[in-house]
Amino acid sequence: MTQRILTAHIGSELDVVGARQRARQIAALCGFGVQDQVRIATAVSELARNVYNYAGSGKIHFAIDGQTAPQVLSIRIEDQGPGIAQLDQILAGTYRSPTGMGLGILGAQRLMDRCHIHSTPGAGTHITLQKLFPRDAPLLDGSMIGALSGSLQALPSDITLSEVQQQNRELLATLAELKTRQDDLLQLTRELEDTNRGVVALFAELDEKADHLRRADQMKSRFLSNMSHEFRTPLSSIRALSKLLLDRIDGELSEEQEKQVLFILQSAVSLSDLVNDLLDLAKIEAGKVDVHANSFQVADLFSALRGMLRPLLVSESLTLTFIAPDPALQIHTDEGKLSQILRNFIANALKFTEAGAIVVSATSLPEQDAIRFSVSDTGLGIAADDVQLIFEEFSQVENHMQRKVKGTGLGLPLCRNLATLLNGTVAVESTPGQGSLFSVILPTSYHAPEGSLPPSAPANDNGNDQRIGVLVVEDNPPIRLLYEKFLAGSEFRVVPARSVREAQERWEQQRPAAVILDILLHGETAWHWLAELKNDPLRRQVPVIVATEIDDVRKGLALGADAYYVKPLSRQQLLATLRALIGNPHHRQEPVPPQGTTTWDNAHATG
Repeated sequence: MTQRILTAHIGSELDVVGARQRARQIAALCGFGVQDQVRIATAVSELARNVYNYAGSGKIHFAIDGQTAPQVLSIRIEDQGPGIAQLDQILAGTYRSPTGMGLGILGAQRLMDRCHIHSTPGAGTHITLQKLFPRDAPLLDGSMIGALSGSLQALPSDITLSEVQQQNRELLATLAELKTRQDDLLQLTRELEDTNRGVVALFAELDEKADHLRRADQMKSRFLSNMSHEFRTPLSSIRALSKLLLDRIDGELSEEQEKQVLFILQSAVSLSDLVNDLLDLAKIEAGKVDVHANSFQVADLFSALRGMLRPLLVSESLTLTFIAPDPALQIHTDEGKLSQILRNFIANALKFTEAGAIVVSATSLPEQDAIRFSVSDTGLGIAADDVQLIFEEFSQVENHMQRKVKGTGLGLPLCRNLATLLNGTVAVESTPGQGSLFSVILPTSYHAPEGSLPPSAPANDNGNDQRIGVLVVEDNPPIRLLYEKFLAGSEFRVVPARSVREAQERWEQQRPAAVILDILLHGETAWHWLAELKNDPLRRQVPVIVATEIDDVRKGLALGADAYYVKPLSRQQLLATLRALIGNPHHRQEPVPPQGTTTWDNAHATG
């Protein structure tokens, strides 16, 4: 929504001075600070003088855009003059004129959040300036804007003298502020010099400690490598020889001898499990575990687990049930690691459930594009205070069954690390005396994390993707995944960014063909970044599609958005908008609008 405050005419030198005073008055009434008042007044004054010098006459319209905070002060300056023939050179900063033409335009660009210029030779020039209200400025409605218009003071009769006096006051205030800042800068420089000396000494100490840690890490890696060979080889021999004795290959054993050999075998198996778990954890922490993702049916995984784990069910009072999943349920992930997680869950349930049932199930979560794998039991249960403890290495909850079943305390921490490796999460719900429900949620399709490479991948696997890059600035992972699904199979590919800072970094790495921007990012708004993009001569031609929960279309378009959608938007809308904007980036076109609403506006934001 655009609400006009005032229209001023330019036809003389006094009108130029009056425009400056009006701009300052309006900025003050809107809640801008003294410095911003000077910036706005100066920008208007420079452009009004251009109108008077080169066109002879024109108009200035002051208006307020937006229904949500922060609102936007919009100033539209128009004339019917000869136009600006060298506009592109002026905006690029390459035009040099003996009269100084163009300096006012460049200055206004720097002083305001957005400066949009449309000039046609022989038909005049239209300039739109925008400045976002301060964060603490009140939200103005129609009646308040009307009152603001009525409160504007009449211009004094000696307007020129008054303006000179005002500019002198501003100059003195600026000089005083510069002197204060210079003193602060000198003080800060001295403090930085002292800090730098301390930082240099600290860096020397840190380098020494880092070198010590590197050596310790190398020693740990060598120890694990040696342990893998030195521990596993004798353990395998002990297990093989124990089984040889138990099979009576070299003769009969007495009952006591058989019991002792069985104890040896069980101890060797436990120690072997401990070594394997330790090595798995160490490899994951060192980043040396590769994910080998492939597509498979969940029903096939359950069938293999059923055959593998049924022999462990030795009590007639306990049942192990696999609920048959949908035959079409499929997942793309590392089957071996998912199987390892579920085996650990089921093995724990078997250990700590004396009677009842253990149920294994899989549930599709379409809204998250994920699958939840669950193992429930009717065992001992876990107190709420102990839930976090069970995911710590070598930690176990005290209970009466620990004498019967021994464990390393590494199984659940390993499950959590494996789930994280597969971009998933592990959860537990438990009630003491009633049982527990362990679950792992994994995405339906595994994607390697940003910055990592799949096994045997080339150093830059994006280099082969010739599709058009679209910068998606969105902090919500499910929404980013949704955009990836929308653009999959099209001529576009997603370049993800979770914040404005990441978006700036991605832009430097590869210039996108378009931007999809969420305004709310980690509690902050991206209005200023949108204005900055559209005020940058090198980036303003890249179309920006705003997709957000904030319903303020007029403000988004006023700040330069090429399209504005209130979430959610469909795949058809997104693709149609991208194709329309990238096909003709200099003109806004009509995409497919949302059903029953209008979120696209071809009109300029100056009402």
